[in-house]
Amino acid sequence: MNPSDIKAIAFDLDGTLIDSVPDLAAATQATLKELTLPLCSEQQVRSWVGNGARILMKRALSWSMDTDVSDEYLDNAMPGFMQHYQDHLEKHSRLYPDVVAVLDVLKAQGYPIALVTNKPYRFTVPLLQAFGLDSYFSLVLGGDSLAEMKPSPLPLQKVISEFGITANQLLMVGDSRNDILAAKAAGAASIGLTYGYNYGEDIGLCGPDAVCNDFSEILAILESRQAVLEH
Repeated sequence: MNPSDIKAIAFDLDGTLIDSVPDLAAATQATLKELTLPLCSEQQVRSWVGNGARILMKRALSWSMDTDVSDEYLDNAMPGFMQHYQDHLEKHSRLYPDVVAVLDVLKAQGYPIALVTNKPYRFTVPLLQAFGLDSYFSLVLGGDSLAEMKPSPLPLQKVISEFGITANQLLMVGDSRNDILAAKAAGAASIGLTYGYNYGEDIGLCGPDAVCNDFSEILAILESRQAVLEH
């Protein structure tokens, strides 16, 4: 990645900007309880998130029932999970440190910023609004906004098209291999964050262009670009 090439940035949501697992875990546990199934822990949910609500619920049900679940059973369970998540949305989630400060700087520096998440769109916008983040994003894509979600490159290709840039001018920032794989497939640069949800794996093993332990480190990586612009 050449920081001087970067003209726009896309961020993941869960595990990147917001720790939403407490709410997801509460919704998952409420769904399992409703189905009279053994309850999972919050830590288990942390290892299951990242591929959208349906896959999260499939992993939870498969664990709780100790068997693969049929699509029909999953279809019947999903409305309950979606309602429970709606009921728990924003109750226990929290912003990660430095998120607002960094977004303020990036916005002031003129970067167009997109939000690209696998979370259903109906939950994404209210969550952004609840934490006062919605004004930072020129484009918001949920996991059901397009025909495919990350790790497909389609969402990032949409960002590239909407922002009128080339693939190498986009930086994807996320905590999961889905973010890094999507960036690679789209030809975009990527930063992997170590503090989020990546199925218990080291994000560095996914091969991002850079790895950050703290959200504020993103600014240091982009500093050279700003120095070039100022001169």
